[in-house]
Amino acid sequence: MALTYITTKILNPREPKKGFSRKFLVDSGAVYSVVDKKILEGLKIKPSYKREFILANGQTIKKEVGEAMFEIDKERATSPVVFGDEGVFLLGAVTLETFGYVLDPVNRKLRGLPMLI
Repeated sequence: MALTYITTKILNPREPKKGFSRKFLVDSGAVYSVVDKKILEGLKIKPSYKREFILANGQTIKKEVGEAMFEIDKERATSPVVFGDEGVFLLGAVTLETFGYVLDPVNRKLRGLPMLI
């Protein structure tokens, strides 16, 4: 099984002129996206609340969650973001769905998701 990465820019929705761009691991098993806490603080993104999360090993942890703007393929949308550990950059299912994408794990690409209302 291969890993899928996509270059993504993250911005403060209140100050979108300044952003941070890098490759994110696409993790369709993660509900929210996760970004290194120091990067979010550098962009002046503030946490709104804390939430419990279950890790792959079954451990439960509490993490701060805020709202960030993501840019993928020149499109922008806001999505919840978890204040993560150093060096962690994951693109989760909520952010993917906000953009109308789903992960095609066989071809390691993002595919358009039928948008239903």
